[in-house]
This record gives sequence, C-alpha cells and structure tokens, in this order.
Amino acid sequence: MSRQILLTGGGGFIGSNLVPALLDRGDRVRVLDNFSTGNRANLAPYLDDVEVVEGELRSYERVHAAVRGAELVFHLGALGSVPRSVQDPLTSNAVNVDGTLNVLLAARDEGVRRVVFASSSSVYGSGGELPRRESMPPDPISPYGVAKLAAERYCVSFSRVYESFETVVLRYFNVFGPNQDPRSQYAAVVPLFVTAVAAGEPVTIFGDGEQSRDFTYVANVVEASLLAGDAPGVSGRIFNVAAGTPESVNTLAGTIGSILGRPVERRYLPPRPGDVRDSWADVSAARSVLGYEPRVGLEDGLRLVVDSLLSRP
Repeated sequence: MSRQILLTGGGGFIGSNLVPALLDRGDRVRVLDNFSTGNRANLAPYLDDVEVVEGELRSYERVHAAVRGAELVFHLGALGSVPRSVQDPLTSNAVNVDGTLNVLLAARDEGVRRVVFASSSSVYGSGGELPRRESMPPDPISPYGVAKLAAERYCVSFSRVYESFETVVLRYFNVFGPNQDPRSQYAAVVPLFVTAVAAGEPVTIFGDGEQSRDFTYVANVVEASLLAGDAPGVSGRIFNVAAGTPESVNTLAGTIGSILGRPVERRYLPPRPGDVRDSWADVSAARSVLGYEPRVGLEDGLRLVVDSLLSRP
C-alpha cells in the first residue's frame, strides 16, 4: 500500500530532487511550499502526480492542514543562505525555528510516525577537529547555523518527550546538483561558478580559495533521506550526510574549468561574515547505521550539473 508523504520545501532545489525518488517507490506525495525561494517550474514534470499545498511554515494552521493524513514528513522547507541570515536574522529565525516547531507540533498532533529534518553543516562552526563528527559540540557562527541548531534540538526533544513520535536529523554538507538557481541573489557556489566559467566571466571567491568544503551531489542526499525515513531504531539520532572528501574552492573552480574546457579567471574578495573556513564530514555513522553510501563523486556530479545548466533554455 502506498504511503502519504509530506515534503516541505518540495519546490526547492533538494526537495524537487527528492520528489521523483518518492514517486518512483510508489509513495503519494504532498508538497508544502510558499515558493519564496523554491521554484514552481521544478515541480512541473510531476504536477499530475503530486499534491501541492501553497503556504507558510510560519502558519501552524497551514502546516497542520498539509500534514493531515501523512505517515512520514521530510522537512526540507527553510530560508537558506548564511549571508541572508546575517542580513536578516529575525526572518531566518522565524522560518527555520518557528517553522520547524510548527511542523513538529502538527506532525505530533496528527499522529505522524516520523519527521526527517534537513539540518546543515553550519551548526559545527569553524572550531574543532576535522572531519566533523556528530559527537562534536556544535558552535555555529552565523544566525542561520544557530537557527538550524535550535531546530535540531527541538527535533531531538520531541522524540524524547512524546511517546511514539520519531525524528531523525540529517546534517547536509554543501549540496549541489540540478535545479539550483544560479540567478538568485544568494545562489550557491557551484551553479555560480559553472555559469560564470561557461560565459567566460571571472568567478568570485571569498577568501583565499583554500578553504575546504565537502561538496555533496544531491543524489547522495536523496538516498540518505530515503534511508533515514525508514531505518529502524534511529529516532532522536543525528547523522552527517556528505561525500566525506574535502576539496578546496580553488580546486572546485579548476575542475569546472577542466570539464568545460575553458580557462578560469579568479577574483578574490575578503571572506564574508559568518563563513566557515573548513567544513568536511565523517560519514561513518550514516554509513554503518543507515546503510548510506555516497555513490556520486565531485567530478561526476559536476558533469551532471554542467549538462543540466547548459541545456536550460
């Protein structure tokens, strides 16, 4: 029998990559999105098969209506971007903390079995050892990281104090892939670099470019999310989801140039407030407990992104 799934933020980059995976395994999918950062076009191929509820995470009534009848919730809806949170911490907190609390309350009230929450590597901050392990004390720098950490703690709390209510937290690391918008004011580095290099324009790097990142192709994140939805005995657990292989931003730019067969001109600017210097993950817990395996590496993932971006009309 097919299950009813609620996916918040389903019009966004990661959410719209999760939608077809849920449909392929026979789930009935309902998406909640206000499309402030998500894109309706991302869902266009699936509109005959997906129920779309337009609404705000900050409205408990709207969230409650969307949750009704769901067995499992993937909570990806968020107001992303570290720079945006630095400029507007109040809205970042309202969407990412209050919105998550609304999802948890509605899910609890409707008897949902489990909520899988999309958190962020930003909760670790810049201190401590590398690679990042889930046992490390979090020390976020940016308001976005603080909000994600607060939302994480609500998830863990709900799994502890409400009987039969399960939550799993996934800390995503620098996810990239199709459906990332290079035109957004807060666009991620991979689509920005691809479009700039393809156009013969310089790429902008904040800092010296030697900062490390765990660039993770979106298909790996989709697989981890599906596994987290059904793995037994993991309620209240937190898992890193990443490729587990650090690369510098300079290397990223060079790899994109090699794929496109174009020279890469780099323009260096000072680091931005809230940016983390180094961030890469130990994924052994997700591997051993969830059965997660990052199957798509950086170069293969970048080739897929290049094909996707350059085939756009």
